Amino acid sequence: MTHLEKLAAIRLKMSERGIDGYIIPSSDPHISEYLPERYKCIAWTSGFTGSAGTLVITQDFAGLWTDSRYFVQANEQLAGTGFELVKLKVQGVAEYATWLAKTLPKGSTVAFDGNLASVAVAQSVKENLLPLGVVVDGHVDLLEELWNDRPALPQQPAYLLDEKATGESTSSKLGKIHAQLKEKHVQAHLISSLDDLSWVLNIRGGDVKCNPVVLGFLLIEGANNTLFIDAEKLSEQDRTSLQASQVSLAPYEEATEAIRSLQVDNILLDTKRTCFAMYDAVPTAVKIVEGMNPSTLLKAVKNSVEIEHTRHAMIKDGVAMTKFFKWIEEEVPHGKLTEIAIADKLQAIRAEGEGFVDISFDTIAGYLEHGALPHYKATEESNAKLKAEGLLLVDSGGQYRDGTTDITRVVSLGTPTAEEKADYTFVLKGTIEGSMAVFPKGTRGYQIDAITRRPLWETLRNYGHGTGHGVGFFLNVHEGPHVFNPSAIDIAIEEGMITSIEPGLYREGQYGIRIENLVLSKTLESNQFGEFMDFETLTICYIATDLVDKQLLDQKHIDWLNNYNAWVFEKLSSHLTADEAAWLKEKTKSIA
Repeated sequence: MTHLEKLAAIRLKMSERGIDGYIIPSSDPHISEYLPERYKCIAWTSGFTGSAGTLVITQDFAGLWTDSRYFVQANEQLAGTGFELVKLKVQGVAEYATWLAKTLPKGSTVAFDGNLASVAVAQSVKENLLPLGVVVDGHVDLLEELWNDRPALPQQPAYLLDEKATGESTSSKLGKIHAQLKEKHVQAHLISSLDDLSWVLNIRGGDVKCNPVVLGFLLIEGANNTLFIDAEKLSEQDRTSLQASQVSLAPYEEATEAIRSLQVDNILLDTKRTCFAMYDAVPTAVKIVEGMNPSTLLKAVKNSVEIEHTRHAMIKDGVAMTKFFKWIEEEVPHGKLTEIAIADKLQAIRAEGEGFVDISFDTIAGYLEHGALPHYKATEESNAKLKAEGLLLVDSGGQYRDGTTDITRVVSLGTPTAEEKADYTFVLKGTIEGSMAVFPKGTRGYQIDAITRRPLWETLRNYGHGTGHGVGFFLNVHEGPHVFNPSAIDIAIEEGMITSIEPGLYREGQYGIRIENLVLSKTLESNQFGEFMDFETLTICYIATDLVDKQLLDQKHIDWLNNYNAWVFEKLSSHLTADEAAWLKEKTKSIA
């Protein structure tokens, strides 16, 4: 079926069942950002492949609500599908619920599949529609009846990491969670989010591309811990190890029934990371306590073992990036490179690193105007050929057994223009300002966001995405609860958190610039004015200086850049061939 035919088929099903509005979220029963193939419902329905968005279908209109990162991509991919782009004003807000409230008359019915919607999204829809007399049904999966070749659930092997790799045992992590539940007087807790589950149980797998996680639910009920998983994914030794950590196993598909059968006074659920279907299965006699998973903040604060391993992963990643950019420079003049070819090459180079498991997300290799699409992924149709001119943006990362990486660099393939150099320099100033920040304990992410944006704001420049996100330890490349963005999220920056700093600038139809490093938050000093913190830069890859307009930098920025590039050479040179080291030596020369 074409996308137009799929839309017509969905509308027919809606008409048959008396549904006036149908919502298709971009999620799965674990409210994941990256989805197993089975749950890529928006891509199947509309052709849009971005990682954030919501489809809303009525008999008269079909729209994709998404944020500024995907505006250009959505316009291209939705052409001829029957779906229109609706631009979100605020990233992450269910603005389509307000639209439905204004559009549908009293007595209408709006439906969605509760397995694909978080509790928070479902509540937003209900709050907007129920007072207006609109019926909301969160138990309708129209796609299952239409998607004839829908992929089955993934069945990749799973495995346990030992304490030498993680720095903390499963028993210890469970003990901390049990203690927090006891303190809150909570008798049960369901962990649906896959990275939380994987962190608590020191388990990893391959069920989701780029994310070393395994499909499962973890139910903590009193002293009992039950992992709902396809046990065949685990070796007998790992099953025994889990049982020794007081974790019993049950089939994955029995999780919902276990929630329906709860006989406790209350249960803690994270409404942002639990699907509505699971929330709705809780018996009415059981009080739902809404709050963040205790594991989310515990996971965000890395221990000394995780930090040391991550430093090792950064060296391997820096070596790979050095080899990659040297190869780019040598091959571009031959005129045979394309965006897809260089993304494949970078993955192949990373795979040479010890302990490499996968990339941490699909590589964004954006040449010229494609660099202006923050989440661009080259297709056979868009695959641009590189020439000895213009800017190339590469945002990429690796999953190693000893850490997760995420890095963005921009290089000039020819002679940069004055405008390109100015834009690049102001973005670089933002990266440096964020990296150099000294701040009191208790500082929130939106404050770091503003510090980083200031050099761009001062020149009337800006970017539409956040400045930074948390990064997991051999887990998801996007990890909460902390973020560096303009939203007033009340999560303090804590020692041991790993976060990206990635300001950017995008000139639609021309080029994009983003310079991203990962940083570790650390305690700096305590004095009579309180406790102060700063960042340690973890990413080890040269920052191109031929795009820098030195006249636009203060001396502190010049010093930071020179010191950083010198440090990169010092850390990587012994891991490179003589030829590679000589090339990197040239790239890291002082600009002063």
